[in-house]
Amino acid sequence: MSITLTQERPPLTPLPAWFADLREEGRKTFDALAMPTRKDEAWRFTDLRKVRIDAFGEAPALDAEAAAALEARSRGLERTAGRMVFANDRLVRREVFEETLSRAGVIWKPLEEALTEHSDLFRRHFMAQGAPLGGRKFAALHQANVRSGTFLYVPQGVEIALPIEVHHWLAGENASAFPHTLLIAEAGSRVTLIDYFRSAREEEAGLSVGVNDLYVAEGAQLTYVCVQEWSRRSLAFQINNTVVSGNATARSLNLNLGSAYARTESLSRLTGEGGRSDMLSVTVADGDQEFDQRTLQEHCAPGAASDLLYKNAIDDRARTTFAGLIRVDEGAHRTDAYQKVRNLILSDEAEANSAPGLEILADDVRCTHGATSGQIEEEELFYLLARGIPERQARRLIVRGFLHESVERLGDSELVEHLIERVDARFR
Repeated sequence: MSITLTQERPPLTPLPAWFADLREEGRKTFDALAMPTRKDEAWRFTDLRKVRIDAFGEAPALDAEAAAALEARSRGLERTAGRMVFANDRLVRREVFEETLSRAGVIWKPLEEALTEHSDLFRRHFMAQGAPLGGRKFAALHQANVRSGTFLYVPQGVEIALPIEVHHWLAGENASAFPHTLLIAEAGSRVTLIDYFRSAREEEAGLSVGVNDLYVAEGAQLTYVCVQEWSRRSLAFQINNTVVSGNATARSLNLNLGSAYARTESLSRLTGEGGRSDMLSVTVADGDQEFDQRTLQEHCAPGAASDLLYKNAIDDRARTTFAGLIRVDEGAHRTDAYQKVRNLILSDEAEANSAPGLEILADDVRCTHGATSGQIEEEELFYLLARGIPERQARRLIVRGFLHESVERLGDSELVEHLIERVDARFR
């Protein structure tokens, strides 16, 4: 197999020598690793015919008019603390609505600026957790090509009341993007970050290989949301790494609506007593879409809690695969961990594969896992039909209610309603 993504792509801005070396290391690792096969346990249920990246190349620079058109479409919540817009891995616009943030020491910059202005902090956290869930080759591809994204640093004790939004666009047939988010929430801080991933045109094929590095220090609170709405001809790989310290809380939600094939690998590592991680996901799949979800809840310290709730609504010939593991390390006593996957099957040809698992090396723990698959209950449907609601609308209402449980656990009513509206738009 040959691929040109890591060749002849000049940086958008001059890169520090250490980062250029890091990218070269990624290129060598990518070349050395073989593409996944069905013999690999982490890819055993994947239709690897869809995981073909040979045709994708560099995303072109957009002219001012095209970039402005995408910026105009970059609308999320009505009220935010700030907004960045990227198109083809190039910054289009940065808005900061709360000037008090910079005075409080908040650093919010494009990745290419943070590389040089905050290099020590950046180097210490950038891709430090690896890719233990099977996507190492794609993580190396990202490392070899990444050049833009978001760097957010929230100092100790600073609370950002409104969410911060980042919009990533991909434009051009067979174009590729490598978005990166690096977030550091220091002790006692509080922040919400939303990443949106969208294609400029629904008919264009694209490739996205993204990585998130999220660090939540002692007593901090982080809410992170990933809204994936790539075109239905796109391939998407997303590696999410979250490190949660003592008495800290991390809530993350993946909202999966687009792509032909999407694989998400999410690691949550709890390193301090009293830490908590909530891993949430909502997936709406139809047509021939395939969603591959891999998770690891790793408890490294005693007295921490994690709770995973993934919900998939699957129609037509769509497929989902979930493989998740709760790992409790030696000495991580009094761990409290849950894992639940629920699949709503909406057609006879839809397919859901679920493989939750436990690996416990400590005593005095409470860990449960489970997966269920079912169809719409006839009684629920009859109840709505009897009240004059058309069948198609009734089914959508039932699916909406099924998915709502994961979203509402974010706890922010305005954000919850916004995300449910995006699900409704997907149905329309």
